[in-house]
Amino acid sequence: MERKMRSNYDVGSARWALRKAEWNVHGISEEDMQKPKIAIVNTSSGLAACFAHLDGIAEKLKKDIWAAGAVPFEVRTSAPADFVTSAGGKGGYILSGRDLIVNDIEIAVEGAMLDGMICLASCDKTVPGQLMAAARLNIPSLVVACGYQPSGEFRGEHIDIEDLWIHAVHRETGRNSLTSDDINEMTENAILGPGVCAGMGTANSMHIVTEALGMALPGSTPVLANSEKMWETVQAAADRIVQMVWDDLKPRDILTPEAFANAVMAVLATSASINTAKHLQALAAEAESDVDVYRLYEKHADKVPILSGIRPNGDHFIEDFEAAGGARALMKQLEKILYTDILTATGLSVKENLLEVEVVNEEVIRSMDNALSYNPCVVMVRGTLAPNTGIAKLSVSEKRKLQFSGPANIYSSAQDAIDAVHNGEIKEGQVVVLRGIGPKGTPGMGMASALVFALDGAGFGENVALVTDGQQSGLSNKGVVINEISPEAADGGPLALVENGDTISIDVEKRFVDLDVEENKLEERRSRLENTPVTDERGWLQIYQRLSNPLPEGGGSLIK
Repeated sequence: MERKMRSNYDVGSARWALRKAEWNVHGISEEDMQKPKIAIVNTSSGLAACFAHLDGIAEKLKKDIWAAGAVPFEVRTSAPADFVTSAGGKGGYILSGRDLIVNDIEIAVEGAMLDGMICLASCDKTVPGQLMAAARLNIPSLVVACGYQPSGEFRGEHIDIEDLWIHAVHRETGRNSLTSDDINEMTENAILGPGVCAGMGTANSMHIVTEALGMALPGSTPVLANSEKMWETVQAAADRIVQMVWDDLKPRDILTPEAFANAVMAVLATSASINTAKHLQALAAEAESDVDVYRLYEKHADKVPILSGIRPNGDHFIEDFEAAGGARALMKQLEKILYTDILTATGLSVKENLLEVEVVNEEVIRSMDNALSYNPCVVMVRGTLAPNTGIAKLSVSEKRKLQFSGPANIYSSAQDAIDAVHNGEIKEGQVVVLRGIGPKGTPGMGMASALVFALDGAGFGENVALVTDGQQSGLSNKGVVINEISPEAADGGPLALVENGDTISIDVEKRFVDLDVEENKLEERRSRLENTPVTDERGWLQIYQRLSNPLPEGGGSLIK
């Protein structure tokens, strides 16, 4: 017997009549009123290439959901994109935009009491935002990764958005001889179609994480935007979400502690974006799951080898990873250490989803016996400067200095630090401290990536280290950098106590970052600390500063 949908009301009742009157405009009949009501969550925007194709996907999904016996309702949310939306609010609209997406979805889907939702995932913050909303509402939900953008060539060499970014910053620092015309030519070739950044940045990392969690269809990530494979997934997702509603298969049935562990292992095996940690922790908070994601990274770091090196972390392209079998092939290679008896959105277990999966190219996605590296590239560090956590990111293909000690040189904005690079104020041997740009300090969490590239462009390499309570783009992966130090300076963390000239010691191998200052001096400085400064930003960022959590308590999530 089919179960009654929560969206249904007694025929002739006031609620039924008012909804029927509103929906008559969309051609919804009395018979349709009894069918499952499915939200198509469309994070569409004309501001970036990431979202340029989503409206077309939404239109196709509407037809497919109708054909599957349900009624589709398209709803829109905010759509932050790192390279565009970071211009205002000192970059604070990026991470905070993720949490706005969660609330946008809640208002539309829970307010209307719809029965399920299918989320069109694109640029990196849309993915965790949609997952977090699914966990909060706990109605049948499925995420569809809408794909990465095709890249081009510049004078016979491959070029994508990461290459463009590096070349442009290096030109500003005088490291290359490119002209503005050269950069302009690169802009015309770096992105040749819609979709997310072509590399193992945060977007593709989160698409793969979603499949590893069991919240996307097996074999659907990563995928070239607008490819035949993407459209096949759209069709399959429409059929599947309707059945999930009838089966009452909910996100919290899927988002178990074991699912989070599988997602973390997928990140570690691909040296994926460090931003996955805070997004997964925020998702755990929304799912009311007692999972310490940061500890999961620590627990599994030494047992999960790196099986694939995709740019900017290795030599292969994201197209190679997809062709080799993508996330499903990666999970097949990891099968013996994954939790495989847990449920997924297919209604089957991970083990069942992996039956008969073959890895097409074991040079791109290697076996555990023939790994690229047995040393972790996503490393959690702690210490007197980061009592809760900090994150270091290493590359698969280059060897880096793992230890550094030097005097602090402090800045409170990324632009001030970049100007200092250009003016010669930063010297070899220093530890640059970029503080006050965490979730509360920015507010919304500022970006340190431009500074990382500026330091690299100035030729500092491993001769200058950086510690920050800010975040990096998933495409930024250079130098000796400790990111997302928690507690952040604005919360009174030790980072706020550092003074110019203090010695900071970093050892990524031993996983610590310490402030080498006597405790009595720190206590005296602590007594002089002021409360978190109230931002001069108005509106959303002011609200976010007041409500956001520390990263290890939900990754900036507004859920208390």
